[in-house]
Amino acid sequence: MNDGWPFPWGVQLPTIDPGLSFWPVAAVLVLLLMINVAANKALPSYYLFWTLGGSLIVLVIAILDGATWGELGLSPSTWLAGFIWGMISILVIFTIYAVGSTWRKTRDAFHDQNIAGLSLPRLFWNALVELPFGTVIFEEVAFRGALWAMLARRYGVLWATIISSLLFGLWHILPSLDLHQRNERLGSMGNGGFLPRLIAIGGSVLTTAIGGLVFSLMRIGSGSLLAPMGFHWATNGWGYLFARRVARKKRLE
Repeated sequence: MNDGWPFPWGVQLPTIDPGLSFWPVAAVLVLLLMINVAANKALPSYYLFWTLGGSLIVLVIAILDGATWGELGLSPSTWLAGFIWGMISILVIFTIYAVGSTWRKTRDAFHDQNIAGLSLPRLFWNALVELPFGTVIFEEVAFRGALWAMLARRYGVLWATIISSLLFGLWHILPSLDLHQRNERLGSMGNGGFLPRLIAIGGSVLTTAIGGLVFSLMRIGSGSLLAPMGFHWATNGWGYLFARRVARKKRLE
């Protein structure tokens, strides 16, 4: 463990235990693959069921594997630090999106036909219920909580951060398969064909892998999953708001 300086608010970082088996990690990876397919392709209408249930299962596996609440980023001693980091992230992302959605050169990046077609109640449901309680909680508990802690106890913090971030990027392949159809700028690249889809998938994997790295660093620095949860919600939740704003502006032009 790494208690105290330079983490005076009680951050606990795992130490390597060379005797640990890889099978619990493999079980989590198989579970993540199953949930990804079920939530995105097989039975997407049960999205909250898959993600909330998956959150509990990966936590149970990690705890049975020997991870502590502190190693999972869930220790009460780090809640305040995580909350502060998360709130700052929410405000910073709001400011960036507000500027980006107004500036003509970057405004098209916010356009999403699916979001533009949502009713206001559905938009609020997606942003305030499905996103935080489905996507954010599950992905942070799974990738920055259980999987990260289990990898860190086997290979160290550095490799846990790299591997979990890469896996987080690959996790977004299925959700990005039709991204090129929802964004005008992507859809117009290369005169259609397979290239826009390839660019969309590659861009999604790359940006989410980088995002996973940032989320992991926030989890390490604050010691709490609340920090990356705030950042994670902000990048997507504010995206709903500003995508709708851009769509309304386009209709008025």
